[in-house]
Amino acid sequence: MQTTEVSRAVAAAMSIASALGLKSTNALVLSNSNKLAVRLLPCDVLARVAYRTRGDPGALATAHGAGEGRGAKAEDVGHEVAQFEVELAQRLAETESPVGVLEPRVQPRVHELDGFVITLWTYYEPVATGPVTPADYANALQRLHAGMRMLDVTTPHFTDRVAEAEHLVASRDLTPALADADRELLDNTLRSLRQTICDRGAAEQLLHGEPHPGNVLSTKNGPLFIDLETCCRGPVEFDLAHVPEEVSERYMGVDQELLGECRGLVLAMVAAWRWDSSDQFPNGQRAGRELLRALREGPPWPALDVVMRD
Repeated sequence: MQTTEVSRAVAAAMSIASALGLKSTNALVLSNSNKLAVRLLPCDVLARVAYRTRGDPGALATAHGAGEGRGAKAEDVGHEVAQFEVELAQRLAETESPVGVLEPRVQPRVHELDGFVITLWTYYEPVATGPVTPADYANALQRLHAGMRMLDVTTPHFTDRVAEAEHLVASRDLTPALADADRELLDNTLRSLRQTICDRGAAEQLLHGEPHPGNVLSTKNGPLFIDLETCCRGPVEFDLAHVPEEVSERYMGVDQELLGECRGLVLAMVAAWRWDSSDQFPNGQRAGRELLRALREGPPWPALDVVMRD
């Protein structure tokens, strides 16, 4: 979210919470990327705030995981995406999957105010022991995948998300700073690896879509996954391509060759996001250059966290 809009977004979240009887006189911004995460006090609620934007069903399906066939007709994309995430979080919680849950003191719904869509979630105090261990991370992801296999949910295919990255790479207007040679590298990588992965015909299921460390909370109840708007369908190796190598090593039954191909695909996808002129990721183009460097070096591709850490 644009920094100039943060104070207005925070005010909208505080106003919604107060109107619902959740006392909110102070707010702490926890993160700011495609959405703003705000801790509201003293009610101690996590508010997630996004722009209310209008779009077509295709944009909804490819970009945000709300899925085809959900009745979108040039609807407010931000609202539809948030509604999908709310519904999915509720259903996963019913399966006892390790996910962050909605704020229980109010009705689970999407709120709108001043051009923003706002959802209210339980705030989890970080545990003092530090980050999630690889073994706990892998176990939680396996439990999440098991819970997702229990749900019949319409979502995009992972190739829809690849197609969005391809669209960014193909458009000089959207990625004006991307050099021609780098544009060709990303285009070739995205297309070839997408086809290679599809040709394998691996088993597919509902996935988180981006279960990287930034979307895992370390809580007293164990690791919990958040940010479900990126859910898609594909092989579990696509999810594992987002996690550190020491985590994927502890996940049972992994096709290592497929995982390697998914890692290359994910590196190329994330590189495309970083070169998007509207990207809000801190030091985005620097990260984009590191991702391109890793892709040029070729397989075996490193885990995403290694490249981003570098």
